Formats: sequence, structure tokens, C-alpha cells
Amino acid sequence: EDRFGLVIFSDDAFLVDPLTSIADKDLDRLKSHILKIQETYGTNMEAGMEEGTALFDRFLQADKSEYENRIIFLTDAMPNMGETGDLGLYRMLEDNADQGIYTTFIGIGVDFNTELVESITKIKGANYYSVHSADEFQKRMDDEFDFMVTPLVFDLRLKLDAPGYEIEKVYGSPEADQATGELMRVNTLFPSKAEEGQVKGGVILVKLKRLSNDGNMILKVSYQDRNGVQDSDEAEVDMAETTVDFYQNSGIRKAVLLSRYADLLKNWMIDERTAAEKGWKIVPSVTLANGIVIPVELGEWERQSTLLVVSEPYPQLFGSFQDYFQVEAQAIGDSTLEQEETILKKLAG
Repeated sequence: EDRFGLVIFSDDAFLVDPLTSIADKDLDRLKSHILKIQETYGTNMEAGMEEGTALFDRFLQADKSEYENRIIFLTDAMPNMGETGDLGLYRMLEDNADQGIYTTFIGIGVDFNTELVESITKIKGANYYSVHSADEFQKRMDDEFDFMVTPLVFDLRLKLDAPGYEIEKVYGSPEADQATGELMRVNTLFPSKAEEGQVKGGVILVKLKRLSNDGNMILKVSYQDRNGVQDSDEAEVDMAETTVDFYQNSGIRKAVLLSRYADLLKNWMIDERTAAEKGWKIVPSVTLANGIVIPVELGEWERQSTLLVVSEPYPQLFGSFQDYFQVEAQAIGDSTLEQEETILKKLAG
């Protein structure tokens, strides 16, 4: 009972298949058209979005409780023609959301520009995913399709009132504001698939620095449901005195491990790029004495790959971290961490 339409774009946009009922389509013919699509010319995201939006003109009055109007936008998110910033797309997506047309971005390619898409997906109803293989793409578009296109709540806000603590870093939430204690602000929250009683989803990890023993820590949440009704709740956080290496469960332990891994890689990449751009010898942000520091993020719209270089002393640092990573991965018992171990081994030489 769904409708489907297909638009392709490069330097301009073209209609391949109109937005009509699946039951009325010749699916073999449609598949043939899709398999003939080839890469050409530039990336004019604005043209693609305009053409895709136009398909919904006849369906803006559809019952929102029964049907969801959604554009699924496949791209490397590196616009180099038409509107190349985020402003034009942002306005278009905002207008679409006001009319109940939401957008899912699926990023394809190693150089997929997450910064551009994160700025765009602040729009109500929007989300994005990255895929790196045909299997990942098929899983996303088949097994996990309903989760991808079904918003649960809007304007979700998570805040931590923590007197006596300083919030040094919030991981897993690009919209965090450490100064106000706002840990997460999600314009649209989508569900995650549950398998054997477990849900694969995100973790919001907060790095705190204790300043005093004043006050209780309170975690607050507020949101708006699909019908526009506001709701909220709060809970007290008990920070019991424990040893440094205490983890309440393996999920938290894995989150801490991966945050350290990500910070180490970010610092290395930032240091390498800075040294290469300025013709300097690398000055490492990370040292064995001071450990892994919180990286100062770089912001570039169209980021290109650079040659893989691991300058001294980073091979030694990666080697030391690899030993720690192996011990933690074994304690966690998660075989998927082997991919990070393989990368660390390569970087350590």
C-alpha cells in the first residue's frame, strides 16, 4: 500500500519513476532502470531535493496517522554545484517538515561529510545513516526500514543538573552544551531494533570532573509526542564511591573504551593535518605522561582524504593503547571490537 518514486541527480535532477502505488508498478522494469544508473558530473544536492519534493505535491493532505511522507536521500554529502553550503538545503528541509515531508540521508563513501549532514538533520523528522557495503545498505533498507522512517518523539532534551561537578565532555551527542548541562537535544528520536531482549542503539557518555561534594545530581528529560503533547520526567543519579576501574555493566565499559579510542584517533589526525598544512614537525597532543586529551575538533565542509602517515611518537602511543584495548575487549567479550584492534595494529606498524 506504499507509494514509491525515484529521482536521480548530478549537476541537475531527473525524474526516473513517478510517485505511484507499488501495486501499479512493473518492478522488474524499475529494477532494470535502477541498475543502469551511473555516476556522472557533479553533486547538486539542492536540485535533487527540489525534484524529490515536487513528487509530493499531490499527497500533502495524506492522513499523517496512516502515512508518512519521506524522502530517502542517497549521497556522499559533498555538494560542489548549486547551493554548496547548508543554508539552502536547510530552508528547503524546514519547509518540507512544516508540510509533513521528512528526510532520511544515507551517506555513501569514505569521504561522506557527516558535519554537513549533522547540520541539516537538526530539522524535525530528519535522520541520517552511513553505509559502507552493499550488505549494510540492504539491511538498512530491508530489515531496519520501519525503524528508519518512524519517528517516536520530537524535541527530546536531556539535561544534567550536577552541582559540585564540571562537565568536561559529552560523547554520543553532537548537540550537547556542557555549560548549561544539556547533554542531548534531538529534534527527532527514532526507535532501534530489539534482538534477544537487547537494543542496538546509542550511548550518551558524560565525562565529569568533581569540584566539590555539594548537592545531588538530577537527570531531567522532556519531549513532545507525535500528537504534539509535551511530557517530562526526572531521576536522581547516585554517584557511589567506587574504584577508578569500576563499570556497572559491559555496555558502559565498551562506551568508555571506544570514547578513548576515538579521542586518540582524532588527536592523531588533527596533529598530522596541522603538521602537514604548516610544514612543521608533528607536535603530539597525546603523551604517555598526560594521557589522551579531549581533542579540539576541526571543522571543514568538503574534507578530502590524505595519505596515511603515522609520525613519531604515535606508533608507540598506538602500540601502548593496543595492549590496553586488547585487555578491555577480552573483558567485555564483544567480537565486533576486533575491527578496532586491526586498525590499531596497522597504525602501530
